Amino acid sequence: MSGDYETFENIYLNLGQPGRCRFAPSGMGWKPSSGDTWTLQNTEISSAQWSRAARGYEVKIFTRTMGIVQLDGFESDDLDRVKDTLKTYYKVNLEHREHALKGWNWGKAEFSKQELYFNVANKPAFEIPFSEVSNSNLAGKNEVAVEFATADGGTAATNGEGNKKKKKSSQGLDQLVEMRFYVPGTVKKGEGDEGSDVDGEAGEEMSAANLFYDTLKEKADIGEVAGDTYATFLDILFLTPRGRYDIDMYENSFRLRGRTYDYKIQYDNVKQFFQLPKPDDVHQMIVIGLDPPLRQGQTKYPFLVMQFKREEDMEFDLNITEEVLKEKYDGKLQMHYENSAHNVVSQIFSGLTGKKVISPSRDFVSHHQQSGAKCSLKANEGHLFCLDKAFLFVPKPAVFVSFDRVAYVTMSRVGGSVSASRTFDVTVTLKQSDGGGEYQFNNINREEQSSLEDFFKTKNLRIKNDLVDDSSALLAAALQDDDDDMDEDVTVARADRGSADEDEESVDEDFQAESESDVAEEYDSAHESSGSDDEEGGPEAAAVGDDDDEEMEDAPSETEAPAKKKAKTTNKNVQVRN
Repeated sequence: MSGDYETFENIYLNLGQPGRCRFAPSGMGWKPSSGDTWTLQNTEISSAQWSRAARGYEVKIFTRTMGIVQLDGFESDDLDRVKDTLKTYYKVNLEHREHALKGWNWGKAEFSKQELYFNVANKPAFEIPFSEVSNSNLAGKNEVAVEFATADGGTAATNGEGNKKKKKSSQGLDQLVEMRFYVPGTVKKGEGDEGSDVDGEAGEEMSAANLFYDTLKEKADIGEVAGDTYATFLDILFLTPRGRYDIDMYENSFRLRGRTYDYKIQYDNVKQFFQLPKPDDVHQMIVIGLDPPLRQGQTKYPFLVMQFKREEDMEFDLNITEEVLKEKYDGKLQMHYENSAHNVVSQIFSGLTGKKVISPSRDFVSHHQQSGAKCSLKANEGHLFCLDKAFLFVPKPAVFVSFDRVAYVTMSRVGGSVSASRTFDVTVTLKQSDGGGEYQFNNINREEQSSLEDFFKTKNLRIKNDLVDDSSALLAAALQDDDDDMDEDVTVARADRGSADEDEESVDEDFQAESESDVAEEYDSAHESSGSDDEEGGPEAAAVGDDDDEEMEDAPSETEAPAKKKAKTTNKNVQVRN
């Protein structure tokens, strides 16, 4: 060793950027080419491991209170130098650990104080630091899903002591966001790993997946044991994600506990908070905007939507001391609440997250004196709320569009029929600087047109109103439809009258021009062969028949068929009179 320190170049700290690593008797430090210097006191170092890693060889340092520190980028020749340095300066033995390279995807999971080891043939295939686990769920009867911190979730999370700890997985572009373990069979409580502190009676059988899940929640500090709960709300209805969840609120985070999924969400991830009256005069909605969004498998939920009944009242006492309330939440929270349920939940959420409650704009009132307009976004029905600085569509998919991103708003109608005049569409086109694109809100009641148009003008939004341009075309279409309806009525009346005159005979369906003359001749021959006034109408009928025969002889040949039809009708009428 040279002097009082040992230096290594191009060492990566916690999978981040390279820098210079230096060991000294007082501790160790790491400095990148541009940025702040990171240091670690010698009293924090408890143990260390040497193993093969992505960029060569890695020194993993286990600390007493700061988790695991990874130093990657060492050469194979550096083993002796690092080993002697740690032994001399910190009295720590460097353990040489080899990983399993068989490629098996089955093995044994072991929980240590700071990591989850997946061992294959008594060698670790990989390790998962508990500080990297952001959430865990029972994805099936024997399946446990483990979610990891992502880059869009920021670089800081909060541990049980309220200190900030850096998330290593957010340093790279390619990230592992979820891993699933299949854990079959049953086990007895007390027969698990030595590091497991899951409560339960010894000898009681339970699912191995449940034991794995409970142990991971406790070790990763993502369960109910993450400090004392300030408030707990049971069986709250969520429209997004759909279901009923219990809400546990802690000092720095809140947790949603459902039948299938559990979520832990940091207050730092709450970016917006809305309280919206649903346009049914019955329910009230609370909308929480998250960044990063909540993940459920491949689905992301950037907004949480809760629904309450307006008439539901609640009395609630916070689980907090007077000293803490005055020290941290003076003026933001109070010990006792007695109000409607949605107001109580809103006030507690607002006080713990520090976010202002946003309500609909007073500049917009719908035709039915509501704060939102019913519409649909693609195939999903919902409500469009006009806020002071943005549009908000809820419940699913929840869409938030701020006015500073809007290029112009188009009010249009689909088609030109009369039915289309009862509704219209509003298309919000975004600026090219914000990526362009558009949102089309369909099937808005025509009664809301003037209210929305006045609101757009109040907020100085550019309006392209296509409803005025096609008004004359719609009027013409409406008049044409009215004329068609009148003609249709007249036609139907005439058809009814004609069928009555023909004594309900289906003349049009059964009539054949070729056989009509034969029918007329049969009538004529029957009349002539009678020779009696009492048969087939008597003399009066004969006179009528003679006149018809004279008319048929004088008429042109092409009009012979209609003339015969007239003769048939006349003879039939005579027969009816008799």
